[in-house]
Amino acid sequence: MTDVTFAFDDNEYLPAVAQDAESGEVLMLAYVTEAALEKTRETGYAHYYSRSRDELWKKGGTSGHTQEIEEIRVDCDGDALLYRIDQSGGACHTGYESCFYRTLDGEDVGEKVFDPDDVY
Repeated sequence: MTDVTFAFDDNEYLPAVAQDAESGEVLMLAYVTEAALEKTRETGYAHYYSRSRDELWKKGGTSGHTQEIEEIRVDCDGDALLYRIDQSGGACHTGYESCFYRTLDGEDVGEKVFDPDDVY
């Protein structure tokens, strides 16, 4: 096994793409720190770093819509991660299955799977 060297940015973040392990759909993009990555590896559930709240968070900590890790992949430069996950509920805090539910023209093309007013 080869040790992977991570290329964290100047703020010590790496982008992490969450992808449904079964369907291949991209569900969201968030950022991780070393601590978030370690917590993810320890627990088997996705943890991220909230830049707006300046804190580590477990995906689904409030909503219950967790992301169980199936596999973590690292890109060729070591500066991005791919979390292949089993998503429980919707990935997007707006209620959609994926955060990528709109086209560039603003058309909703995704599936809304929960009402955020009932969750948050």
